[in-house]
Amino acid sequence: MNVLIVDDEVIIRTGLASVISWSELGLNLLPPAASAEEALQRLGAERPDILITDIRMNGKTGLELAEEAAALLPGLEVIILSGYGDFAYTQQAIRQGVGDYLLKTSKPEEIIRTVLQAKQRLLERRAEDSRAQRQAREERRRHLVKWVIEGDAGAVSVNATHENQGAEASGGPRVRQVLILSADGWGQEDDADSLLRFAVQNMLEDLLPGAAVLIHQGQIVCVTGPDKEEAYTWGGRYKGVLERIENLLNCRLRLAAGIAVDDPNQVYQSYVTATAAFAYHDLLNGSKLLDYREIADRKGGRTVLSQEEENGLGAILLEQDPMALRAWTHRLADELVADSECTPESYQACLQSAAVAAHRWLERTLRALGKEGEARFEPWLQQQVEGGKLKEELFRHLHAVMTLYHSQLGEGQASHVQRAKAFMESCPAGELSLQQIAAYVHLHPGHLSELFKKETGSTFGDYVTALRMRRAMELLVVSPAKVSEIAGMTGYEDVKYFSRLFKKHTGKTPSEFREEALGYDPAGVTAGER
Repeated sequence: MNVLIVDDEVIIRTGLASVISWSELGLNLLPPAASAEEALQRLGAERPDILITDIRMNGKTGLELAEEAAALLPGLEVIILSGYGDFAYTQQAIRQGVGDYLLKTSKPEEIIRTVLQAKQRLLERRAEDSRAQRQAREERRRHLVKWVIEGDAGAVSVNATHENQGAEASGGPRVRQVLILSADGWGQEDDADSLLRFAVQNMLEDLLPGAAVLIHQGQIVCVTGPDKEEAYTWGGRYKGVLERIENLLNCRLRLAAGIAVDDPNQVYQSYVTATAAFAYHDLLNGSKLLDYREIADRKGGRTVLSQEEENGLGAILLEQDPMALRAWTHRLADELVADSECTPESYQACLQSAAVAAHRWLERTLRALGKEGEARFEPWLQQQVEGGKLKEELFRHLHAVMTLYHSQLGEGQASHVQRAKAFMESCPAGELSLQQIAAYVHLHPGHLSELFKKETGSTFGDYVTALRMRRAMELLVVSPAKVSEIAGMTGYEDVKYFSRLFKKHTGKTPSEFREEALGYDPAGVTAGER
């Protein structure tokens, strides 16, 4: 068992630590703490079984420490150290349930006796926590998982049904509501998160009478006890509970509530809706409390980048500008979140679309430079993190794409023509003019045209036409836009002229190309079935 001594007087804490041979008593003495604040910071990692604390200290008192420590570590034995003039404080400590007290002038044998009594109380309580009781708790947890999380109608407790029947007889049905909470703020220690969740679980059971609380996959799942429906005015009830737990445990909580139900068989639906609401914490970072009703009608925002956004991203990647890349990523994420229809799924899909766009840019640019197949870049696998952190994950992935191109595949002195080709891959197809490209590579248009013919064997105009045809082929496959619209998107106002060029390059009209690419057959038979 671990013992922690807390006293702001160095002579007292060092004296207590050295006057007794703690190990011979079967006790492990932790390094003494110089204040209640220090002790509270260490409780999660060191988990003392017996706390010996001065009743009067600078900062928090021993009584405040005892109250907060007991909330963090249920079952903790607390022994108060007091002086002769602290009798009133000692009485208050006993009323608060402190296990024992010692005068600072106590002899070593009195200290030993008091500490051993605390140890004995701990051993007796632990003996009472028998295997049968542990099995009963585990069975209850399994029952709750089946009832609340898996929606097993056969697992609805007899008590739950009985409570509702009694409520109906005494004035109408009562409602339950599933709450999902997360907690953090106790540091990075291995056991800190689990200990904090355990402390929150205990406080919820105390503050919400009749509630059933379990820890599931790192979240705290709470089913409120049956209560009158009018008690579920959103905000007031749960806001007070959250504030009290946060203040006492010095932590940060987030809560999402599912729909209120008056039938125990519907608790699973409340859990499903609470889970859906909780996912919005990743988007709506400013809110601690979320109600499913606030997000139930959202249809989902956009899920893909616009062509303009893809072009902008490509230009930034080509320019190797990390600051502009971070700003672009954050602007995209912020615009998505600002959409009142945005959902976690549409948000994640659009960020994924940005990663795919960067991969497409890399592939197109390398192909234009004659280095196709030299890069293999792993797809972006989104981590299960908050929305604010997810955009940082996307930035790191895009930055890695940019770094790969410039440090490995773009290394060496690129020719003016290679730089021009790479730039053209990031330009809108309708803006591919010789003057614009020449300005980018700082050459006279005539000189760039000569270099292009010498290095590629084709004229600048022929290269641009081929690039536009390639863009048109891509759009015909992935976009439902009309052929006339695709002509405009690739720089051709005259759709007939565009169609003649397209057929010259592909051997098919735009419509024929699209039908073949999509496996479309007017007779109703797909190409694969012929």
